[in-house]
Amino acid sequence: MKNKTLITLIGPTAIGKTALSILLADHFKTDIISCDSRQFYKEMAIGTAVPSTSELASAQHHFIQNRSIFEDYSVGAFEKDAISLLSELFKKKDTLIMTGGSGLYVDAVTKGLDDFPKVDPEIRIKLKTDLKEKGISALQDQLLTLDPISYDRIDIDNKQRLIRALEISLGSEHPFSYYLGLHSKQRIFKPIKIGLTADRNIIYERINQRVDLMMKNGLLQEAEKLYLHKELNALQTVGYRELFTCFDGSISLEQAVDLIKQNTRRFAKRQGTWFRKDKEIKWFDFKSDPDHIINYIENELENSTIAD
Repeated sequence: MKNKTLITLIGPTAIGKTALSILLADHFKTDIISCDSRQFYKEMAIGTAVPSTSELASAQHHFIQNRSIFEDYSVGAFEKDAISLLSELFKKKDTLIMTGGSGLYVDAVTKGLDDFPKVDPEIRIKLKTDLKEKGISALQDQLLTLDPISYDRIDIDNKQRLIRALEISLGSEHPFSYYLGLHSKQRIFKPIKIGLTADRNIIYERINQRVDLMMKNGLLQEAEKLYLHKELNALQTVGYRELFTCFDGSISLEQAVDLIKQNTRRFAKRQGTWFRKDKEIKWFDFKSDPDHIINYIENELENSTIAD
């Protein structure tokens, strides 16, 4: 396939990616691929800011609420599914849109997953024991010492990702972050990467407003329905963990909401750290005129065609 382009729209949570992706899909008459790892699960709608019914109807979306929290679904499985779908869609379209704030999932599609060395499985067993006996903060402190780069980039509140980073750092010659981005796989498309950004205080205010809106729209009730399954990996995410802690009686509802805002802001900071390393991203202020962004994309498409 020649002259196939994946317009990839990224940026921190609550920055306005959904609205812009729909506008781009309408302009280029194409589909939207979601690479937001929080929006795969049909039981989690409010807390993951799934696009509204009207937004979903505005363009053909893929990988939104297509899985259940009771299914094991890894970034590796997503890479295979996404590449397979893109291969089919590119048979009919020259341009597709991909959007999301999960940097690892964006890289999985555009570059391919990194190859990590095999490590002694006993290391993972010990880390799980340490997690149970010492708590997650002990493992977070350990990662900060061993690999401060990964500490800043990954979701250190996600137990599975924390243990994965630690087992590589402990069981190989290099820290986990060393292996990130070492190799890129050949793809049938060229990515044009667009990033939305804003002043940090604006991003944080938008996050606070979104959390308040989620609570108003029923996040508490959604979390209550999922509470019995709180140990599932899919539910180890901001917005649910804090409410589960509230249901356990450890904190008040007000404290839980404040923690959701705080942890979402931390998540946005990690998103920024991840995306800033990618020099292929063209950044635009979130208030930029969409026509300005479209003009940039069309110029890139034209230059790509000429080069080919």
